[in-house]
Amino acid sequence: MFELKGYCFPGSLDQADELLHGNKGNVILGGLLWMRLGRKSYQTGIDLSRLGLDQILETEDKVEIGCMTTLRQIETSKTLKKCFGKILSDSVSHIVGVQFRNSATIGGSVFSRFSFSDILTALLALETQVHLYRGGTLPLSTFLELPPKKDILVKLTLKKKAWTTHYQSHRRTATDLPVLTAGLSLCDGQWRICLGARPARAILAPKTAALLPEKPDDAQITAICDQVVEELTFGSNPRGTKEYRQILAKTLVKRGVKAICS
Repeated sequence: MFELKGYCFPGSLDQADELLHGNKGNVILGGLLWMRLGRKSYQTGIDLSRLGLDQILETEDKVEIGCMTTLRQIETSKTLKKCFGKILSDSVSHIVGVQFRNSATIGGSVFSRFSFSDILTALLALETQVHLYRGGTLPLSTFLELPPKKDILVKLTLKKKAWTTHYQSHRRTATDLPVLTAGLSLCDGQWRICLGARPARAILAPKTAALLPEKPDDAQITAICDQVVEELTFGSNPRGTKEYRQILAKTLVKRGVKAICS
């Protein structure tokens, strides 16, 4: 269990940022579900839960998700399902249980950049922007490539378009961490294909997606399934070997493409 020597509720993001950088031992608190498994000692825990950052807001051209929004809110949001289909709700519905998802936050999930993250795979399949207090606004794919740095993830924004989406994961048991995840989307004739838990962090396969026509035949689908294994790297861990993940990648991409086309 981790240790906090102090605990505070800042009254604004300005105050939260000042506290975060006021002492190298201070830390922003998310849902605390993974953090509690560590043994690290921190000076002050900064709780953002009183700043109104736990909302999903729809505007004319985008949807905003505050950093303190829980995975359960994402799972049950009618707004997200209306705008993006079931890709986000399906990506979180297998994560442990409802009690866990009622506490886990989207800010903590994204900022931590977990290699096994389901939600990162789904978000990358959409045009997601990350809004950092100091780092500004940048694409999620760019954020994931940056080294960890002290900052506050304020919110995510997702562009509203004519999305057709699909999400899948393969697990050894229903609530276990995934062996492999796959998020696919089609919008204006352009595909986005993302694979995660490889066991490395989720990543897009842009070269593979560019080869896929809007309405592919069986031969074209088979070809891009082979291509995605060539484009992305896979590894082994206790949940599966590299070769097993390569087979899974072809299977999940094929199922995803066919689901979207149907």
